[in-house]
Amino acid sequence: MNSGDARTDFEQRIGRRSGTVAAERLPRLPAPGGLRARPGRGQVTLDWEPVDGAVGYLVHRSSGPGKPYEPVDHLGRDVLSVPHPPYADTTGTPGETAWYAVAAVADVETVGELSEPVQAAAAPDGPAAVRVEVDAARITRPLPRPWRPMIGSEHLSHLLSADLTGGRRIGEELTEALRIVRDELGVRTVRAHAILCDDLGVYREGRPYDFSGIDRVYDKVLDLGLRPVVELSFMPHDLAADPAKTVFAYNAIISPPKDWDRWGDLVGSLAAHLVDRYGLAEVRDHWSFEVWNEPNLEVFWSGTPQEYLRLYDVSARAIKQVDPGLRVGGPSSAAAGWVQELLAADPPAVDFVSTHTYGSPPLDLRPLLARHGRAGTPIWWTEWGVTPVHFNEVSDAVFAAVFLARGMRSAAGRVEALSYWVASDHFEELGRPRALLHGGFGLLTVGNLRKPRFHVLALLERLGEHELACDVSGDGAGGLVEAWAARDDDGRVTVAVWNGTLDQSKASGEPLLDRHVTVRLTGLADGPHLLRHLRVDQDHSNIAAVWGLLGGGAEWPTDEQWEHLRAADRLDEAEPPRIVESGEEIAFDLPMPAMSFLELTPMP
Repeated sequence: MNSGDARTDFEQRIGRRSGTVAAERLPRLPAPGGLRARPGRGQVTLDWEPVDGAVGYLVHRSSGPGKPYEPVDHLGRDVLSVPHPPYADTTGTPGETAWYAVAAVADVETVGELSEPVQAAAAPDGPAAVRVEVDAARITRPLPRPWRPMIGSEHLSHLLSADLTGGRRIGEELTEALRIVRDELGVRTVRAHAILCDDLGVYREGRPYDFSGIDRVYDKVLDLGLRPVVELSFMPHDLAADPAKTVFAYNAIISPPKDWDRWGDLVGSLAAHLVDRYGLAEVRDHWSFEVWNEPNLEVFWSGTPQEYLRLYDVSARAIKQVDPGLRVGGPSSAAAGWVQELLAADPPAVDFVSTHTYGSPPLDLRPLLARHGRAGTPIWWTEWGVTPVHFNEVSDAVFAAVFLARGMRSAAGRVEALSYWVASDHFEELGRPRALLHGGFGLLTVGNLRKPRFHVLALLERLGEHELACDVSGDGAGGLVEAWAARDDDGRVTVAVWNGTLDQSKASGEPLLDRHVTVRLTGLADGPHLLRHLRVDQDHSNIAAVWGLLGGGAEWPTDEQWEHLRAADRLDEAEPPRIVESGEEIAFDLPMPAMSFLELTPMP
C-alpha cells in the first residue's frame, strides 16, 4: 500500500470500533455536587466535588434554560472527559451567558447523571492576573516523573534503515533521538509497534523461528541504555487468518492468527529466546509484554472483540509458562476503551493495564481497577499526546508543549507511566516526512531539532527532587494557569508556570487568555539566590518560529539553514539572570500558550 492509499484508508477507518465485548456494564454514577463557576477574561473555570468510582468527568454546556446540554468539545479528537477539576472552558463567546453541568464517568462508555447547572459568562476584558505562592520549606512528596518510564517510537526495525529522509540517514538519526530522550529526559524504556512484522523475518511457514532480526533491534536498544516494551504485534503473513487485512504504508497485518496454538507457541518461544539471550533477571525486572495495539479499533484489529480476548489469554499464558515473573498487560486500547472489558474477562494475568488517549489529560483508572479487586495494578498510558491525527500542525506548536505540561502534572502520582507518542519525526506509518515541519508526532524533528514540547519536558525533568507546596490563585487558576515547584537538597528551587487551554481552536494563541503572573517564594535558604528565567513561547525556544524566519516555505533546510537551526536549538531566557531574596516577588507576563521556568540557586 503506498503512503497516499494508506493515509486514505487509515483516515476512513480510524473512528470505527471493532465491536462490543459482552461484559457487565458499569452503573451510571450520581451527579457531582457543588458545581461552581468562576468567570474570568476569555474563560470560565468550573470546579466540583469528586464522585466515588469516577474515572473522569464530562463537562456539558447549554445556551439557555430548557435547551439541550452537549459535551464541551475542546477539539482533542478523542476522549473529551477530564480526570478531575478544575476545567477552564475557553470555547464560548465572551460576554454570552452559558449554562454548565457536569457528569461523572464510570468508564468511557458510561456517563452518569448531569449535575445541577450553573450559569456564567466569560468576560470580554479585565486585568487577568494570577498569583503563585511557593513555600520552599514545605515538601509535599518526592516529585513524580511519569514521563521517565517510557517513550513511544516508530517501529524499531527503522533503527536498521540506511534510507534517507530530508537528506538525513533514518537509522542513525532515530538511534540518536532515542539517546537524546534517555540522556535529557530520563526515559528508561521504549515502546513501538510491529516487532513481529515480516520485515524482521521472524515467522515463515514450515521453517524454524528466526529471531535474529529482533536481536539486532533489541541489541541496539540495550546499547542505548534503554529497554523495550515488547508490543506483540502485528501478525506474520504466514500465520494470519486473513493476510489481506493491513494498516499503514508498511502493510502491517491486523488479522487474528489462523492457528491459535501456533500463535501461543510463537509468543512463548519469543519470550524464552529473550530470556536466554538477555538473562531472566534482565527481562523479568526491566522488560514487559503488551498484547497488540488498539484492538478496539477496526483499523488495527480485523477480528472480533472476543477473538482479542482470546489473543490476550493465549499470549499471557504462553509468557507466564516461560516464567511467572515476566510482566504482561493490555488491552493497549484506543480512547481508554476495553479496560473494563478486559478486567471483567478475568484473564490469567494483568501485570499492568495499558491504554491510550489524545487531546486530554489521562483519565484516572484507579477506581476501575479497585472495582475488579486489582487496586495497585500499575497503569501505563503507552500512547498519549496532543492529537491522534497525523500531519496536524498543532504537533509542532507551542500549544502542544503546554498541553504536555498539563498532562504530566495531572498524571503525577496516580499514573506509573505516561508515554508521549513519539520520540522522533522519523516515522512512516502513513508515509515518511516530506518536510522539516509537517505536523509530525515527534518530540524531535528529522535532524533531531528540539520542538517546543521537547523543551517543556526537559524543563519538567529539571525540576528538583522534592515537590513543594504551591498555591495558584486568580483569573483561570488551576484550569488555565498551573504551577509545579520543587527543590533539591542543595537548596536549588525550581518553579514551572504555564498558561494553556485544552481548546485547540486557540492553539495559535488568544490575547484574552494572556495573563500577568506574580510568583512569590518564601522559605528559601538564607542569603541571595541567582534567578534564571527560561521561557517557551512563540518567540522563545521555538524552532518553528526560527524556521519561519529563515524562509521555512521550503520542504528542507539548506546546509546554511541547518547551521542556523542548530545554533537556535536551545532553551531561551526570558530575561537576564539576576539576584533575588526570599520573599521577593517575581512578576512577568505569560502569554497563552507559554511556559516560564524559574530556577533559583543559592549564591556561594
